[in-house]
Amino acid sequence: MHVVREEFTDPSLTNDPSDHDDIGLRPKALDDFVGQRELKEHLGIVLEAARKREQSADHILLAGPPGLGKTTMAGIVASEMNAKIHITSGPALERAGDLAAILTKLDVNDVLFIDEIHRLSRQVEEILYPAMEDFQIDIVVGKGASASSIRLTLPRFTLIGATTRTGMITGPLRDRFGLVARLDFYEVDELELIVQRTARILNVPIDGAGAHEIARRSRGTPRIANRLLRRVRDHAEVRGDGKVTKASARQALEVFGVDDLGLDKVDRAILSALCRQFGGGPVGLSTLAISVSEQTETIEDVYEPFLIQQGLLARTPRGRIAMPAAWRHIGETPPTNAPELF
Repeated sequence: MHVVREEFTDPSLTNDPSDHDDIGLRPKALDDFVGQRELKEHLGIVLEAARKREQSADHILLAGPPGLGKTTMAGIVASEMNAKIHITSGPALERAGDLAAILTKLDVNDVLFIDEIHRLSRQVEEILYPAMEDFQIDIVVGKGASASSIRLTLPRFTLIGATTRTGMITGPLRDRFGLVARLDFYEVDELELIVQRTARILNVPIDGAGAHEIARRSRGTPRIANRLLRRVRDHAEVRGDGKVTKASARQALEVFGVDDLGLDKVDRAILSALCRQFGGGPVGLSTLAISVSEQTETIEDVYEPFLIQQGLLARTPRGRIAMPAAWRHIGETPPTNAPELF
């Protein structure tokens, strides 16, 4: 089966060179996708039923932190349904006409993938409601007193929305998705399989111990695992014999500032600021973001989920606080009043 990436409405989805590398690494079939067993089972049932009925699949909402495979899964749905996929993003659809232009180009059973769908404007979202439910849209022609509304019938299509912030999806929009699924962080053994698969595609000689070392520092995220593999490969080719082993992986990751927990420079800066500048907190998100020169959205969506999962940081109504493990990780002794996880 073949996926045609028909529409790239949002330039930000195609301008990063690493994204082009990742396209070749993405599996095209559901059976080739590693991890997310429950989601794969649910999708398998939904897609098989749609094929038997010879209809488009139900609309799907995929939620979860960045890099877990939402875009890849959208491509797999299109491939499994032997359909074209049209890709855009919430911020790119500024006006209702932007979305209408894409919807009117869809063919029967096409897949429309909207990344960061929670960032759709209310005006654009209103256009989506009848399109998702009735496969119709209303277009206003003319202005002022002479304006008139024309209802257009759309071919049946599948909308796949991806979001890193499920709470920002409005209730009416969420309720129109037939399947709502969350992608979870990956286990080390799953990431190890992903690293080995990527190494085969990139022709990188790697042993099991090297793949495991990269996987366990990948923060439970396939995108990070693939990125670390490329950096370890570069280091091995420049300062080694080109083979990725446990020793060469450890040496490379140390050079690139990735520690044993998979934390990078920004992660450690967050923990350091929280512990050393603010005495372990509580401290507000905006204050913490300013102290490490990052956007609040980046801290909240990219860095905090893993730090919380590792028991290094906690969110409270009063702000962020450092857990004892955070103090120890940066080489400090936790204060006697440091909160413990129960």
